[in-house]
Amino acid sequence: LAWERGWQPADVVRLVRRDLEDPHLRLLAELISAEARRYERLAPRWAAQLADVEEESGPGPYKADRFSYATAVLELCLLLVRLPAIEPVGPVPGTPVHLPSVEGEPRMLTRIRALLAKAEATGYPQEAEALTAKAQELMARHSIDEAVLADRSHRGDVPGACRIGVDAPYETAKAILLDAVASANRCRAVWNSAYGFSTVVGFEPDLAAVELLHTSLLVQGTAAMTRAEAAQRAGGRKRTKTFRQSFLMAYAHRVGERLAEATARTTQEATADTEGGALLPVLAARDVAVADRTDRMFPETVATRVRGATDAEGWHHGTSAANAAHVPDGAADTDTRARIRPGDRG
Repeated sequence: LAWERGWQPADVVRLVRRDLEDPHLRLLAELISAEARRYERLAPRWAAQLADVEEESGPGPYKADRFSYATAVLELCLLLVRLPAIEPVGPVPGTPVHLPSVEGEPRMLTRIRALLAKAEATGYPQEAEALTAKAQELMARHSIDEAVLADRSHRGDVPGACRIGVDAPYETAKAILLDAVASANRCRAVWNSAYGFSTVVGFEPDLAAVELLHTSLLVQGTAAMTRAEAAQRAGGRKRTKTFRQSFLMAYAHRVGERLAEATARTTQEATADTEGGALLPVLAARDVAVADRTDRMFPETVATRVRGATDAEGWHHGTSAANAAHVPDGAADTDTRARIRPGDRG
């Protein structure tokens, strides 16, 4: 099974959507849903992915003539059997699932998600900035509180991992943005360009923050790029792929800088509120644990410089959009170079 080789439902769906067609996607959704019904309990991320997969299956089973159906099944099976083994990021279905009780976490994540959704939807920049700042404040404070609580209670927390899709087009810029958000929330991101995802390694509260904040910033950046293109077209200049690539590269670069500044500021404030500076060793120990887990999962990972931006107007507008983006407080030094697996560059 693909699960035994480290793949999860969202990973396979992403690959089938990219390489095959809609009938294969519907067949895959039906197969995954049928397989999942065999298991009494699933890890939280598996359950969430399964809900998304069921939406892909459509209102009813895939119907086609016998030949078309058999062809689609064969093509899907060929893709699945060729999937290589990748680094697992969670338990395989059917294995015992340990679900630690973290009181209040669902409510906290729901509140953060609601704040970010309002920030994306409002047409008033000042309101959006306040909403996103509040969301990041909750993220950062929750992360620090969890770190201190785990240390005091000797809870034995260890870093986990999750995968986040990095879809074409402009996947390099999107991977850099995700790397910046991950670093800002004390996580590490490793991009696998061949299969269209980044693996993010970190402690669970921080992984949740990365997923939420990255999605919000990507929505904001894409909307800003669309507005910039419209303004340029109105001025008589045709926009190109290089403009969009340069825009998103600049956006990711500048957002990373702002997140790094916010992290340093928030950590300093939290340290000042902690007696005897006890917070810094706790955070440092968690940083070491995350780095060690990443190195063990990806022993051959390298940092590589990406191709630079070539459109000055795109870079200018992307930087301006990043300066206007509603980047919250709470975020560590980030490198605008993407960490990738050797041979994974497309």
